[in-house]
Amino acid sequence: MPCWQACRSVTQPEAGSGPTGAALHWRALERLYASAPINLKFRSSLSIAGEGEAQIAFDIDESVFHAGGAAHGTVYFKMLDDAAFYAANTLVSDRFLLTTAFNLQFLRPIRGGRIRAEGKWVSGRRRVLVAESRLVDEEGEEVGRGTGTFMRSQIKLSSLPGYSAEGSIPESRQE
Repeated sequence: MPCWQACRSVTQPEAGSGPTGAALHWRALERLYASAPINLKFRSSLSIAGEGEAQIAFDIDESVFHAGGAAHGTVYFKMLDDAAFYAANTLVSDRFLLTTAFNLQFLRPIRGGRIRAEGKWVSGRRRVLVAESRLVDEEGEEVGRGTGTFMRSQIKLSSLPGYSAEGSIPESRQE
């Protein structure tokens, strides 16, 4: 066989061989979210579809209500902060980010059901990143919104037990 024919032969990746590059980082972030002890208290799941994006689905019930019969503000903060945080951390593959400031707006009471937190990176890529998030209820109504600033920490993502390039979400955390 002539050399030029052999050189043109390319081995294609096997179908279904799994994610590569950025998608590996995103799946590892999803596992990191699922492994966090705080998330044992919430029925929620993180999904990352692309750079600068994160979505968290939460089930809200009476266990997180304040005395007035709606979700407590801490739940709004957690959902909004987590969605913005993970949207920003999709752009940083070596370090864990820290929330340095977060501003939130309560738009409507949440009385239960499935809530979607949508996070989107806004600006910054080096030391400080800015991301925004919004909460949407089952009827498609926006019930909260927030903007956060996040900075790189000294914590290497690779040093965190939940962050891994391989593995799966523990069964106790799967929906």
